[in-house]
Amino acid sequence: MKSLKILISAILAGFCIGLGGMLFLAMDDKVIGASLFSVGLFVICTNGLHLFTGKVCYVFQNDRSFALSLPLIWIGNLIGTAGVALILRLSRAAALAEKASSICEVKHNDSMLSLFLLGILCNIFIFIAVDGYRNNQHELAKYAAIFLGVVGFILCGAEHCVADMFYYHAAAAWTPDLLFRLLVITAGNAVGGILAERLRTFVAK
Repeated sequence: MKSLKILISAILAGFCIGLGGMLFLAMDDKVIGASLFSVGLFVICTNGLHLFTGKVCYVFQNDRSFALSLPLIWIGNLIGTAGVALILRLSRAAALAEKASSICEVKHNDSMLSLFLLGILCNIFIFIAVDGYRNNQHELAKYAAIFLGVVGFILCGAEHCVADMFYYHAAAAWTPDLLFRLLVITAGNAVGGILAERLRTFVAK
């Protein structure tokens, strides 16, 4: 039952990121798009949903069962993003798929090292967002952390594995190569999030 709840929560989190990704694709202005993307993480944080990039940051603060749940969360996020992409592709919003294809093309032409490093960078921003929401005492600071973390990673071109799941689905761009690239980005996200959390914990002691 616990695993089922985690899976459903992860699917909902993936759906939220898909909504954020759809808003980003719908905007011609990148700054506005990045700002609206933060809606997805806002819903996730305020409802305690399971997002891989947020949860992986705290793997060393929890027991073994937490670490073992991460692949399930990743799969749930994958399913959730597929749901939004399906709605997009079956509606008049399907024109946005062309923008998603352009995003996927950039990833296809990038090096594995670049994707890995941009994955690390992305989850440093995500840690700023989720940890700021968790630990800031001031209400305004909690929501500012979410907004700034999301806008930051998007504007600097960092790679977020769950957002990329949505773009792959929206563009119907799945290939063995892009799947491997997604796994490289996922590894980068894990390293970045864990590194940020460990350094914060070390400095705080």
